[in-house]
Amino acid sequence: MNVHDWLMNLPFSDPESSCKVVEVSFNKGSRKEYFRNNSLQYFEKGAYVTVEGVSGFDVGEISLTGELVRLQMKKKGVDEFNPDMKRILRQPSEKDVELFQQNKAREPQMLMRCRAIARQLNIQMKLSEVEIQADGKKATFFYTADDRVDFREMIKIYAGEFKVKVEMRQIGIRQEAAKVGGIGSCGRELCCSTWLTDFKSVTTTAARYQNLSINQTKLSGQCGRLKCCLNYELDTYLDALQQFPDNADTLETTRGTAHLIKKDIFKNLMWYVLPDSSKQYPLTIQRVKEIKRLNGRGEKVEELQAVELVNNKPKEIEPQFVDVVGQISLRSLERGSKRRKEKDHREQQQQRNDRKGGSGGGHNEREAKAERSHEPQQRGGGGGQQRNAGNEQQRQGNNQGGGGNNKPPQQQQQRNQQQKPKQQQQPQRQGGEGNNNQQQGSGNNKPPQQQQKHPPRQQRPHHNQRPPQDKKPPQQTPPPPSDKA
Repeated sequence: MNVHDWLMNLPFSDPESSCKVVEVSFNKGSRKEYFRNNSLQYFEKGAYVTVEGVSGFDVGEISLTGELVRLQMKKKGVDEFNPDMKRILRQPSEKDVELFQQNKAREPQMLMRCRAIARQLNIQMKLSEVEIQADGKKATFFYTADDRVDFREMIKIYAGEFKVKVEMRQIGIRQEAAKVGGIGSCGRELCCSTWLTDFKSVTTTAARYQNLSINQTKLSGQCGRLKCCLNYELDTYLDALQQFPDNADTLETTRGTAHLIKKDIFKNLMWYVLPDSSKQYPLTIQRVKEIKRLNGRGEKVEELQAVELVNNKPKEIEPQFVDVVGQISLRSLERGSKRRKEKDHREQQQQRNDRKGGSGGGHNEREAKAERSHEPQQRGGGGGQQRNAGNEQQRQGNNQGGGGNNKPPQQQQQRNQQQKPKQQQQPQRQGGEGNNNQQQGSGNNKPPQQQQKHPPRQQRPHHNQRPPQDKKPPQQTPPPPSDKA
C-alpha cells in the first residue's frame, strides 16, 4: 500500500537528524525492503534506483522517504543503525534498465517450467511466484505447502536449467492471496494486499462472540481461511458482553428449562426458548438476573415476562394481483398472421390455376369477361324491361282500339280496372324474357357455336341493383264509340 508522506514539506531545524533510510519496493509492491542512502541524494517517490543485491545489483522503486520511514521501521522492528543494512548504489543506467526488463520478461515462462518440473518429481507444493534479480544472477521461488518438502533434487534441476542461484522461500496462504490480490465480499480490495502487514490467527470463537452463524462459505476469504476482518470488531463485542450475566445459559421455570439461544448487545436483550414450544422469548438483563437469583434459592418462576418488541418499520403492502386477461391487445400479431394466411391462400390458388393448363385458363378468362360484360346490363335492366312492357301495352291498346271507342265513360272505367292486375303481371313476365334476350343478344364477339357450347351462367342480382318497381302503365285513351254498338 502506498503511504502518503504528510511530513515531506515540513522544515526541520536539524537536517543531520533526518532519516537516512529509504523504503524500496520490488515486483510491483509485493516485497518492500529498507536501504541506506549514504550519498544523501534526494530521491522522489516513484523513482527507480539501483541497490545492492545478492552477489550483484537489483533495481527497485522508491516507495517512501523522510520521517515516515523511521515510523515504519519502528513498527516492523528494523534497526535504523544496523551496519549490515544494504545501501543504494546509484541511479539506474540504460544498461541496468534494459537488463532489468529482459529478466522480468523471463518470469512467466520460468514459472510454468518450474511447475511442470515439480509435477514430474511428484512434490506436494504449489509455486505461486518467481522473482528474478535485475542482473539475472539470482531467482527467488515463493511456494506454499502443508507439510515439509524435500526439494534438494529440484533445486539442482532449477540451477542447471536456468543458470541462476536458487532461493526457495515458503509463504503462508494469506501471503499468497496478498500477492495475487483481488476484491473481497465488501467490494473493496483485499486488506492483505493493501495495508495489512501482520496476519493474526482467526478462530470461530470470534464469530460466536458476534452472534454469526458458523458458515464456512460466508466466513472464508479468498485464501480459504477465515476472514481477517472478523478480528476488527471483536474487542468492541467483548466490551459490550461484560454487562451480560455469566452462567445464564439456562433458566428454571414451571414449564421446563429455558435455554439461551442468542444475545443482542445492541438492545441488551437475551433470547430464550422453552422445550414445549418453538417460540422465542426476549428478556432484559435485569429480568435474567432476577430469575437466576430465584433459581439460586430453589424457586421456579411461572412466567418469563418477555419484552414486547415494537417494530417501527413500515408494513410492506402486499401486491394485489389483477386479472388482465383480455386487456392485452395483440392486433399487430393478428394482422401479421392474417396477412400470411392470405398470402398462402393466393399462392395455393395460383398453383391450382397453373396445374389446369392453358385451355382451362383461357376458359376461365372467357367466363370472367362474359360476367363483366353482363354487369352493366343487369344494373340498367329494370328500366329497359319496364319500357318494353309499356310499348307492348300501347301497341295492344292501339290494335284493340282499331276504329275508335264508342263505349260510355263508365264502362270504360270498369274495363280499365279489370285490366289493371293483368297489366301489372305482364311487365314482370315480359321483363324476365327481356333479360334473357339481352343476355343472348349482348355485345359478344364470339361465334354462335362457342356461345352454344358454353352458355353464360345465370347471374345473381348485383348488390347495387335495385329490384324493378311496379309502375302503372300509361293510361290509354278510350276508343271512340262505334256506330254498331
